[in-house]
Amino acid sequence: MRVHLGSDHAGLELKDHLMTWLVDHDYEVVDHGPFVYDALDDYPCFCLRAAEGVAADRAEGMDSLGVVIGGSGNGEQIAANKVEGIRCALAWSEETAMLAREHNDANVVSVGGRMHPVDDMTRFVEVFLTTPFSGDERHVRRIGQLSTYDESGELPPLPESALRGPDADGPATDTSSDGADA
Repeated sequence: MRVHLGSDHAGLELKDHLMTWLVDHDYEVVDHGPFVYDALDDYPCFCLRAAEGVAADRAEGMDSLGVVIGGSGNGEQIAANKVEGIRCALAWSEETAMLAREHNDANVVSVGGRMHPVDDMTRFVEVFLTTPFSGDERHVRRIGQLSTYDESGELPPLPESALRGPDADGPATDTSSDGADA
């Protein structure tokens, strides 16, 4: 499997660690930078390239995933998700890394280089890379709704339960402090 990496200065140390770990575990690694520490670098230029690499590989039918890394991972996730065809999830535990793949078929994971010890983050990446998408109908349906929205801007239809309103299953519970009708 090919793994595309991108980070910023805050994720450089973890990215360099992951490069070695991935090669040692027989992954083909594409490093999109940065290659030297620069406290003023901007994550979009590196993370967008990593996500573009994943999208291009997958469009060609290749088995490819990505990892983007920053201080918190938030901005890097936002950047990667700007690339068409990318579903990037922020992982902060083994469970969130697993669910990103199992339920959301995420193809890029974002981790915060300042949020956890290196061993924990390496484990999050390992779980992400080794967990398959479940393919369950409900997850496929939800991903399809997001893809349709990306392509057309069309919102998914509301479920029947949302069309009935708050009184559908009986009277609404009054949660106001003075008991007045809203």
